[in-house]
Amino acid sequence: MTSLTAANAVITLTVPLVFPTPIQLQGFAADNIYDMDNVDQVETAMGVDGILSGGFVFNPTNQTFVLQADSPSIAFFETWAATQRQAKDVYTANGSTTLVSVGRSYISTKGFLVSMPPMPAAGKILQPRRFAIRWESVQSVPN
Repeated sequence: MTSLTAANAVITLTVPLVFPTPIQLQGFAADNIYDMDNVDQVETAMGVDGILSGGFVFNPTNQTFVLQADSPSIAFFETWAATQRQAKDVYTANGSTTLVSVGRSYISTKGFLVSMPPMPAAGKILQPRRFAIRWESVQSVPN
């Protein structure tokens, strides 16, 4: 029987000008590794005569990684953000996600770090942090 576990997912990111060697993300939140927004594939317009027209459009893909407050991968995102701030420029990332349980891999290209909390929220314990990347492209490839 095939398992749908996400526990064996392997996610690597590179930021060529900061981290040229792929870094494997680790220390995910207990209930979430990442979220992906739906991506609109078509733009539509309804004419005044009631006829619907549509056409293909490119849209970015938003992905949010969720890391425990003590994840060793937090340093990757903080360094990426600090380096951009220091340079007053942006550095794009590339990524690879392998989902072993379903035998699929996904290649992510030209990603921008668009948002992150400056530090973890604090409750009874420190809370997970969410790091959002906006990708130009995410493509599925067979393993």
